[in-house]
Amino acid sequence: MTSPSDSLPPGRDLTSPDSSHDEAGDRQFSTNLARGLDVLRAFSASEPVLTNRAISDRTGLPKATVSRLTYTLSLYGYLIQEESGAFRLGTALLGLSHPVLTSMPIRQVARPFLQALAAETGFTVNLAVCERVSAFHIDTVRVDLVNPYLPDVGTVSPLLHSTIGRALILGHAGTDRERLLNRIKVRVPQSFDAGMQLLADDAKLFQTNGYCRARGPWLADIDAIAVPLPLPRRLQPAAINCTVSINAPHRARLELSANSLKATAQALADAYSHAAGQTR
Repeated sequence: MTSPSDSLPPGRDLTSPDSSHDEAGDRQFSTNLARGLDVLRAFSASEPVLTNRAISDRTGLPKATVSRLTYTLSLYGYLIQEESGAFRLGTALLGLSHPVLTSMPIRQVARPFLQALAAETGFTVNLAVCERVSAFHIDTVRVDLVNPYLPDVGTVSPLLHSTIGRALILGHAGTDRERLLNRIKVRVPQSFDAGMQLLADDAKLFQTNGYCRARGPWLADIDAIAVPLPLPRRLQPAAINCTVSINAPHRARLELSANSLKATAQALADAYSHAAGQTR
């Protein structure tokens, strides 16, 4: 079983700045800060420990620059240096993520809905939002113990190549969707055409059946269905999915659970819209 980070389509880092941004001509742009963030983004779940040389290779930054950045980040606890001299991410980063998670009321509203859906279906259920050209998981409920795909908060999936990502795209309306697709085309051109075919297939399925379905090479040993939350346009798009191993006996129930998934999405959207003081 490959991890999600091992299976990303080729292209730029999913969380790096937009390639269309003119950094050289932007007087407000901080190159040092951007380089420090590049260093932190070099780490992944599949490669949590990196040397300065490995970071240099991943980021394209000179090794001397990387050495200064890793030293400074270590002083602030964002990196931890091991006895071997290599680095791993430090727990100080959790102090940055916690305020982000607590400022997302959809997580608090969604939890009982996700738990109820997981208990009813027996599938792993995930909630994700759109961040640049990625689907970011912000909550997960795991009841399917044979499911090898166990995402955690912060797991990143490519929008066009994951089921929940395509649901997020379809959750964008009109010009918002067009801008998002243009951004993906600029950021990950190598996999854009193949991803657009997957999206076209799911758009047809969504129009007739109201959900997206796992397809393509992304996490090929996992089956999934996903739907966007029918939220007001002023709220950030979100989507939920049900996932199951392709070898699990209860995989046959996945499509039969589509109505429950759609009903949960509607109920969650209504509750979140009310909590956010919005009207649909």
